[in-house]
Amino acid sequence: MKTDNFLQSDLPKVSIVIPVYNGADYLDAAIRSVLAQTYKDIEIIVVNDGSNDNGETERVARSFGTAIRYFAKPNGGVASALNLAIKEMSGDYFSWLSHDDLYCKEKIAVQVDAMVKAGLGEVILYSDYSIFTDNPDDAVHVKMWGVPPEHFRYWITTTSALHGCTLLIPRLALEDYSGFNESLRTTQDYDLWFRLAEKYRFEHIPKVLVKARSHSSQGSVCMSSIAFKESSELLTKFVRGLSTDEITSVKGQSIGAAYLTLAGCMWRRGHRQTGAYAAYLARQYGASQLRILCTIFKAYSLNVVIMFSRSVLAPHTRQLIKSVLGKVIKI
Repeated sequence: MKTDNFLQSDLPKVSIVIPVYNGADYLDAAIRSVLAQTYKDIEIIVVNDGSNDNGETERVARSFGTAIRYFAKPNGGVASALNLAIKEMSGDYFSWLSHDDLYCKEKIAVQVDAMVKAGLGEVILYSDYSIFTDNPDDAVHVKMWGVPPEHFRYWITTTSALHGCTLLIPRLALEDYSGFNESLRTTQDYDLWFRLAEKYRFEHIPKVLVKARSHSSQGSVCMSSIAFKESSELLTKFVRGLSTDEITSVKGQSIGAAYLTLAGCMWRRGHRQTGAYAAYLARQYGASQLRILCTIFKAYSLNVVIMFSRSVLAPHTRQLIKSVLGKVIKI
């Protein structure tokens, strides 16, 4: 497979992967948005992840004939569908499209051009996107911050704004990092982006290239309880995996203060265990009990703090809070 030595006259082939489960209502529009791409050296891979809609999803997919490559498999989750496509793809680059979202017609062309200018090396591209409900023409722009690549892993730890369908990824990167974690049902994307960012530079394109549909039957809504639990566990893993430089360089803080900033961020987002773990690390690196207590009060009401100290927090952090709060209230 070609990786780093493309000439302008020998541009890469891009595999666009559409995993789908019971997606007959939206799949046709998704595929048509890919067929409309101005960049033509593409293949479209549709993976039916065990749909149980009386063959409706398969009917839509097969109506496109040889314009797509179609695979069907037993239901195993989106990660397993994506991994099957990665195994079968013939392109040099991977681009993912959810079956209910749409590509802007220049999505691949803009990203291939940017990739060529970047040297086709260890780079992954992402872009802005927009969100709509019924009419794509009324989509609302979601602007990414465009953080420096060295701050990317910290950014996706503290902000869940990145849309996976905006990415363009070298196939070699997916092979190097063994694809998506199939044990994860809802966070398989962020898990992989965090791992890839150990080696690959994530570069931002400040342009809307994907239109994301918001509706009540999408996976993030239907599996919201699973998603929150998985997110909390993954964020704790991220906090543990960030290097000292990654944690301190973003805001120029000491390591203790930086961990405490992470703790406050996690508590405000409702990820209590992750916040507790970050606060514990902050204490280990010299953050005072008073600063930890002030961070908790900023994020939660007093009643929630008391509840944390009784049941939710890990024992070491519960004891830390108790040593402070116990001087003024009974816990």
